[in-house]
Amino acid sequence: MVSVENLKVEFSIKPLFSEVNFVLNAKDKVALVGKNGVGKSTLMKIIAGLQAPTDGTVSMSSDETVGYLPQVMKLQDETTVRNETRKAFSNVEAMKQRVDKLNLELQERTDYESDEYLQLVERFTSLQDQYLLMGAEGCEAEMERTLMGLGFTQTDLDRPTLEFSGGWRMRIELAKILLMKPDVLLLDEPTNHLDIESIQWLEQFLAQSAKAVMIVSHDRAFINNVTNRTLEISCGKVIDYKVKYDEYVVLRAERRAQQLRAYENQQKEIADTKAFIERFRYQATKAVQVQSKIKQLAKIVPIEVDAVDTRKLNLKFPPAMRSGDYPLICDDVAKSYDSLVFKGVNLTIKRGEKVAFVGKNGEGKTTLVKCIMSQIPFEGNLKLGYNVKIGYFAQNQAQLLDDNLTVFETIDNVAKGEIRLRIKDILGAFMFGGEASDKKVKVLSGGERSRLAMIKLLLEPVNFLILDEPTNHLDMDSKDVLKNAINAFDGTVIVVSHDREFLDGLVTKVYEFGGGKVREHLGGIYDYIYSKTQAQSSAKPLSVPPKGDDKSPVTPPWGSKEGAPEVGTSYQERKERNRKISKTEKQIKESEARIEKMESRLKELDAILCTPEGAMQIELCTEYATVKSALDKEMETWEQLSETLQELQF
Repeated sequence: MVSVENLKVEFSIKPLFSEVNFVLNAKDKVALVGKNGVGKSTLMKIIAGLQAPTDGTVSMSSDETVGYLPQVMKLQDETTVRNETRKAFSNVEAMKQRVDKLNLELQERTDYESDEYLQLVERFTSLQDQYLLMGAEGCEAEMERTLMGLGFTQTDLDRPTLEFSGGWRMRIELAKILLMKPDVLLLDEPTNHLDIESIQWLEQFLAQSAKAVMIVSHDRAFINNVTNRTLEISCGKVIDYKVKYDEYVVLRAERRAQQLRAYENQQKEIADTKAFIERFRYQATKAVQVQSKIKQLAKIVPIEVDAVDTRKLNLKFPPAMRSGDYPLICDDVAKSYDSLVFKGVNLTIKRGEKVAFVGKNGEGKTTLVKCIMSQIPFEGNLKLGYNVKIGYFAQNQAQLLDDNLTVFETIDNVAKGEIRLRIKDILGAFMFGGEASDKKVKVLSGGERSRLAMIKLLLEPVNFLILDEPTNHLDMDSKDVLKNAINAFDGTVIVVSHDREFLDGLVTKVYEFGGGKVREHLGGIYDYIYSKTQAQSSAKPLSVPPKGDDKSPVTPPWGSKEGAPEVGTSYQERKERNRKISKTEKQIKESEARIEKMESRLKELDAILCTPEGAMQIELCTEYATVKSALDKEMETWEQLSETLQELQF
């Protein structure tokens, strides 16, 4: 599928990587891993054809397509979500125009027996078959399923993209790439802007529907659930592990141990050789042996050991004053902009608790954090406890750094007192030792900038940490150390994050944001996910009220039929009204049965269409769109009948 041969990239005297050789086959799901700055994004850009290597080649068939989602991209703002996503089907639309043009030409001609007419029919038939094979008839339904899987609602689809944040617009770009169904899918940190439910949907899509996939991600749970192969960039080389990430970690540890032993043996050999040369350099009887040893020493190729083995991010929060028993109490807190963000927020966080804020983007997690930080006005009562000192890491904290300063200057400008004497030690602990401390901030990678921003947070002792997406752009090792440090922190912590692996074993309570409300869930992140999954699987259609048993009519949520007053009405009037009520209740029951049947069929079709084989069945795509349209109409009928019943009963 994709063949990479002898690839080499140089940005300075030392190559970023060299002698890179591997093949990406169909159905390969590859995790591209390595510490920040080793060239993961660069390698993806080269495969995507957006950057040329210093040397080497990337080969693939001329008819193969590549879809590439970078970490940062320019987004369009002049159209709606639906129309922007439709651009994914530009080839389908072009094909449709060609089919329509040939069809019009066939209608206008009358020379039915001529060779030209028969050739035209053959071209039209062939082109129409291709058009149908592309799944053109089900494009709209497929587009809606994909957008909703990534978190959009039906009402979002006709809203201008300008109304959405950068994270939501990145979801539109991801949807477009997925809908294009490329032969090779390259995703650079695709989960950075996704909530937990959308990440789970993307996992299922990639596992079932995608072809060859290469992913750069620091979300351990995500790549474990999706990938079956791991490529590691280390010491300027690419090492291929034919296993998923967790198994790779074990194999890498074994390989590093062997590498370290080989390095130590080589260093001993070099030292012994040098000692022999120095000892017998001036003895004529040993001249031949000395020259042989010198040649032997010159031929030795030094064994490299990745710096990750010898350096470790040593994160430790400094001790702080003890806070009150309840660092945060919210009582009926509400916030609105043009529309409601949330209301009726009631929560109490005890000293030492570690809690997570989760939910879809735009549901108010960061907004509540800003309320806590007194950055924006709000309604209700929000009280911080006695002696609370907050340390706040914002989502854009890394972008707020001054690009023109060096790493050392960035910390030197905020350090006070005795801490200034320890700046180099602190920078070394965060892997900014030696010459790295003299780098300009503008040349740092996303992960390096996040680490530098984290150092600034650690310069003052705090007893209440609020971390808004702290793991974005952090590599696996850095996330592990940060997680260990937070676990060891004896203060109170709020973490806003979609990283399930990071939250697992860290938090003991989850606050879910959604629908203008904040709901409390006791237990860890996977307890919350399990309870959420169970609730969704057992839930009945939200738009249809619960049905009664076979012996009694359906009781609507607004009250029973006996609730209507009878005073002032004649027997005949009551009889006629009861007859209409019975008839309407029967119609509602029949409508509910039809709704239940259609929703059941849609679930079956959705499960089939999520498979590669099912996605190619045009008739199923057409049926899905037809059933969906019929369901919408039936829902309107049910609502009208329900309104009629309500009027009759009151």
